[in-house]
Amino acid sequence: MKKIKIIGLFSVAVAALTMSGCGGKNNPGHTYMPDMGYSRAYETYAGHDSTVITTNPADRGGKAIFYNAMPVAGTIKRGELFPYTLPNDTTGYRLSAKVENPLKNMSVIMLPEAERLYMINCAICHGEKAAGDGPLATSGKVPGIANLTSPLYAAMADGTMFHSITYGKGFMGSYASQLDRKQRWMVINYVRTLQPAPEAKPADNAASQDSTVKKG
Repeated sequence: MKKIKIIGLFSVAVAALTMSGCGGKNNPGHTYMPDMGYSRAYETYAGHDSTVITTNPADRGGKAIFYNAMPVAGTIKRGELFPYTLPNDTTGYRLSAKVENPLKNMSVIMLPEAERLYMINCAICHGEKAAGDGPLATSGKVPGIANLTSPLYAAMADGTMFHSITYGKGFMGSYASQLDRKQRWMVINYVRTLQPAPEAKPADNAASQDSTVKKG
């Protein structure tokens, strides 16, 4: 009889501990490593405790944690193209002609988005058809706007055009903050659709004029 009472009391104690450990649906009770289970909320524009967080690299160490809200150097966001590393100088501009267009074979599906980006960022100067006749060009307030359909720009390498959009050229400022790297290549591909098709090279008649070639 005593054994039955002891077993009964033990079962009740186990059940009580189990129920207290669950704590309901909203409170799981004791949690192992709570910082892993419940991350601390962080407001993007919230102020930092200056006694704990510092934005001055010289003050890092000890109790001060250096944090400047910038991504770690060398990181690339998901889906972004690799960084453009040529410098903004004459050497970089010259070498840009050798940079390959990673979106050279851009799908037709991407073309409407490329057109939209061009209309928002470029058409105000270069015009709807890239002929250099946009509203700012015809107003006379911004000089030196390029006609992108001219032979000079039709023959320009994609990499050189990308370099100019990235760093700016002449009266045109940099568009690196308005367009990410992929979008810049997309705009270049759209500009190519507005340029005249390259003239067909004349057929090589050397063989037909060579007297050593047997005829018939």
